[in-house]
Amino acid sequence: MTNFKKKSYENQANTIIKKLELRHMAGYYVDNMEEACNKVLEILGNDKKSVAYGGSMTIDDSDLKDRISAAGHELIIREAAKNIEEEKEIKSRTINADAFLMSTNAITLDGELINIDGRGNRVSYMIYGPDMVIMVVGMNKVVPNVEDGIRRVRNIASPANTARLNVDTPCATTGRCANCLQNTICDQIVVTRASRVPNRIQVILVGEELGY
Repeated sequence: MTNFKKKSYENQANTIIKKLELRHMAGYYVDNMEEACNKVLEILGNDKKSVAYGGSMTIDDSDLKDRISAAGHELIIREAAKNIEEEKEIKSRTINADAFLMSTNAITLDGELINIDGRGNRVSYMIYGPDMVIMVVGMNKVVPNVEDGIRRVRNIASPANTARLNVDTPCATTGRCANCLQNTICDQIVVTRASRVPNRIQVILVGEELGY
């Protein structure tokens, strides 16, 4: 990546961070994923916290979860449920977690967050429950406005995710949204304009292309 593109990312991030502050969300810019992991640990602090997470290739492609556990925090492993009762217990622990870790499907230059979900578990915890939401977001997810954000998710993120998850939808084979209603992973569309609780949502913008 050229220095010019990096500088452009930084300039965009600074614009977004100012808008996030107006929306009662905290924003940070870091150069790479290594610095993003360090920032997450800094935000979590030294006191032991319970940390849950939503589905995110940005996070899964890093060692962030391992580092959180190594730092002495309690990582709530959502894939650990072996039956319905254990799944209910993990859901209960997640909604009451000290922190919820995720990315966002898109973020506008004006500081709005766009997320599209299937069951809605990820976006539900983002909206309500955990004391703090920490987002790690590659600058490739920046869009001019909400409409472009929805288009980005439907035509870039969702086709990649349906292929990864082996979901039988038109976009999994064509690479573009067909506005389908069968097997869709796009049931919930959530636009976060602001945080009712000041600084509950903390957005770490990363000067790299991360996730989908």
